[in-house]
Amino acid sequence: MDNIYLLMLIALAVLAIADIVVGVSNDAINFLNSAIGSKVISFRTIMIVASLGVFIGAVFSSGMMEVARKGIFNPGAFFFDEIMIIFMAVIITDILLLDFFNTLGLPTSTTVSIVFNLLGASIVMALLKIGASDTETLSNLSNYINTDKAITIISGILLSVVIAFSVGAFVQWISRIIFTFHFEQRIKNFGALFGGVALTSITYFIFIKGLKGTPYYSDMSGFLKTNELLIVFIAFIILTAFSFVFQKLTRKSILLVVILVGTFGLALAFSGNDLVNFIGVSMAAYHSYEAWVVSGVDATAFSMEVLDKKVPAEPLLLILAGGVMVLTLWFSKKARTVAETELSLSRQRDTHEKFNPNFFSRGLVGMSFGISKVFNSILPNTIQNKIEKSFEKKEELILTKDQSIEAPAFDVIRASVNLMVSGILISIATSMKLPLSTTYVTFMVAMGTSLADRAWGRESAVYRVAGVINVIGGWFLTAFAALFASGVVVFLMRWNKEVMIPVLLLLTIVLIAKNFLDHKKKQNITLDPKKLKKSESSTVQGIISESADNIVNVISRSNKIYENFFHGLSKEDADLLKKSKKGVQKLDSEIEELRDNIFYFIKNLDETSVRGSNFYITILAYLTDIAQSLDFITRKSYKHVNNKHRKLKFNQIKDIQDICTQLQSLNIEIIEVFESRKFERISYILKQKVSFMAVLDQKIEAQIGRTRTEESSPKNTSLYFNVLLETKDLLNSIMSLMEEYFASYKK
Repeated sequence: MDNIYLLMLIALAVLAIADIVVGVSNDAINFLNSAIGSKVISFRTIMIVASLGVFIGAVFSSGMMEVARKGIFNPGAFFFDEIMIIFMAVIITDILLLDFFNTLGLPTSTTVSIVFNLLGASIVMALLKIGASDTETLSNLSNYINTDKAITIISGILLSVVIAFSVGAFVQWISRIIFTFHFEQRIKNFGALFGGVALTSITYFIFIKGLKGTPYYSDMSGFLKTNELLIVFIAFIILTAFSFVFQKLTRKSILLVVILVGTFGLALAFSGNDLVNFIGVSMAAYHSYEAWVVSGVDATAFSMEVLDKKVPAEPLLLILAGGVMVLTLWFSKKARTVAETELSLSRQRDTHEKFNPNFFSRGLVGMSFGISKVFNSILPNTIQNKIEKSFEKKEELILTKDQSIEAPAFDVIRASVNLMVSGILISIATSMKLPLSTTYVTFMVAMGTSLADRAWGRESAVYRVAGVINVIGGWFLTAFAALFASGVVVFLMRWNKEVMIPVLLLLTIVLIAKNFLDHKKKQNITLDPKKLKKSESSTVQGIISESADNIVNVISRSNKIYENFFHGLSKEDADLLKKSKKGVQKLDSEIEELRDNIFYFIKNLDETSVRGSNFYITILAYLTDIAQSLDFITRKSYKHVNNKHRKLKFNQIKDIQDICTQLQSLNIEIIEVFESRKFERISYILKQKVSFMAVLDQKIEAQIGRTRTEESSPKNTSLYFNVLLETKDLLNSIMSLMEEYFASYKK
């Protein structure tokens, strides 16, 4: 039915708004993180400047809309009904893909996403047309697809990563040697020159990259190209003078202006050039529908050659799109999640690491340390000493890990270099018509400057490098996922668009809602009231009181884990044992987080509180032992059941049930003591140790006897002994914890 195309157009318009929201949420890191990370300018001011850049760039972005119309495929080779299916498939998969990355908190390229979505959708549509034709073969695919564009984009990914990282690292290293971490006095002396270079490069970037694609650029392009060097020289003189005057009059660093102007420039370029990624497809669909309605030709016979012609963008739509982008910038929580990823990877201080090290990160870090040793052996000691002096950091107060997250991620020197180098590289790439992605450039420059600034030290290198590998891997995943997913969606729509379009739209809504709820749940986990709490007190009595809730938490969770382990083992329920295993892992990670905070805990103590720190370290060691015993028991049991080994005998199950019941009774008593803070009753708990140990020894001896006379399963015997022996260790750890508490309480 003809009405289906009007409904598709309405759906595309609504989806365009959703695409803006998910796209801005991901790309916001490109222009916000340098300013946010340095924290020298208020967040409100940063957001206002970025919003102005985003809105102005959106309003003047009309020239870039041609990419969605004819940049990837040849529109004249498709009919109207085919082109509408391509556009619908592209925008659905683009939204789902970007929202997925936003939920994970990983930055990706909206340009690569839209390009490979268009490529995958048009390839599958072309293959379907070729398959239905009697005259065409696979060699005719080039008539439908602009293959050179795809190859150029892929090479641009690799080029972006290598060049941006290398140049960012080099410029930051030189800047740090010149200005050092004690840069205040040198900025007064050389700040005007540095400000002139930085502001000139950023201003040039605004004109070349930020305004390219606007309706006015073609009028200025001739003048800009013929007088490029002269314009740059004059701008450098004027802006250097401005920097000198600004510092003299305001007594403030010109780097504040550099950061603000750089943020505006990147925001302008982002919206001016990347808006096509969000609404270009929907606008192309609107122009296609408009031309088809006027033609009166059947949808399956109307050629889309009309898309080869340049069509002026609708100013009202651009203004509305700019407004949606600004609102998203202010209110999107996922934008902050994505921003946290880059900040965590570039933070100067050691703090909570977001990524776990892997084989590649360990290998790269090991290789880099080896290369560093070679260079150090070549360079004379005098030069090494001068370099080391430039990288001497200021003496700072020791902060807790949580406080270090709230502190500036890096200083204004690095923030300025990030913005300046990103602007220069994107400007050069644009003038040379190289397809460098703004996301790739800004992210890799930030990573390069972090490396050069020695933010990736021995304490954090493997974690940070692993994070960078994950992000880069995500970029390639974006390309392949977009290519495959959009192709699948086109195939389904082509098969039966009246049925599949509503189904796919409903699926899109459901998946976005699920991702939203998952993201919200993930945020709430960080505020989980049941999570173990760090001790803030510096006295033994204070720590005893503060950590009592942690003891209640650990013992109650241990009780549940052991109970689940018993039921899972007795019923051969692998899922229940797996649940126990995950519970232990979560508990162990929280205890490890407390252990990681020991350095900051001790550093913030006064000299009279050494005994308090000793007590805190000791109880953390016993909590670790408890978690390790539970981990061993659940892992061995899960492995046994999951491998379908023979079930434990009735007597063995009965023995473990008796132990589980006795352990539960002990744990409940401990919980009551610590909840009521009646620590004098710990003595009654300690008296149960001897009898409990005797029960365990008795059951071990009984199993030895059974093994000698009647036992026939080595796996069963091994598991049973492992459970009993590790339960003894678990009981020892619990009782040692009680003894430490009781002894410290009495003192």
